[in-house]
Amino acid sequence: MCSNFGFGERNRPIRKNNGYAAKKEFFSAGLFTSIPLHNIKEPAMLNDYLNTAIKRFRYYKELGEKTFEQLTDNDFHYSPGPGSNSIAVIIQHLSGNMLSRWTNFLAEDGEKPWRERDDEFETHSYNRERLLEIWENGWACFLDALASLSPDDLAKTILIRHESLSVVDAINRQLAHYPYHIGQIVYLGRMIKKEDWQSLSIPKGQSRQYNQSDQIKDPAKRM
Repeated sequence: MCSNFGFGERNRPIRKNNGYAAKKEFFSAGLFTSIPLHNIKEPAMLNDYLNTAIKRFRYYKELGEKTFEQLTDNDFHYSPGPGSNSIAVIIQHLSGNMLSRWTNFLAEDGEKPWRERDDEFETHSYNRERLLEIWENGWACFLDALASLSPDDLAKTILIRHESLSVVDAINRQLAHYPYHIGQIVYLGRMIKKEDWQSLSIPKGQSRQYNQSDQIKDPAKRM
């Protein structure tokens, strides 16, 4: 569920493309470059794209949360140097982006007039509880919006800062953007904890054992 915290709303018309345009976006994004066009089965293939995208996002959300579990309250506000963002600031920015982009995703411009982007990068004295609330609010808005999409919605066009892009490209854009910031969170966590850091990936020297184990190798498939 998305919330704009009582700020104003603005409606935008939905611009539609045909199914062929949606397919072109998949190919231009490199998603189906090895699959002949006539082999794409709609809506099954498009629905699979949505489902796997959601699993990938949930996996990266989990990486962030497994980092949070290892941190003290003060660790959230650690900054490695001037101009560098703390984990708290990254949480603020991710949530602000998610609420703006995915509130009324198909109907309104993704850069909402009520968003205060610059404030997302300011230092606030939020405690752990408040930061995790901000984190959850953003992810709930985003994941609920993704889950509500149908294969037909992938053929539509939305707006971000008055510029049009396909729904497919809007999702791909965040598949790059959100993991980019999650990686920053994990790296900062590792810097903070040093030798006490609990690895979130395959530990050093254990790749062979991991590959030969019976467990699921791709962690996103467990989502």
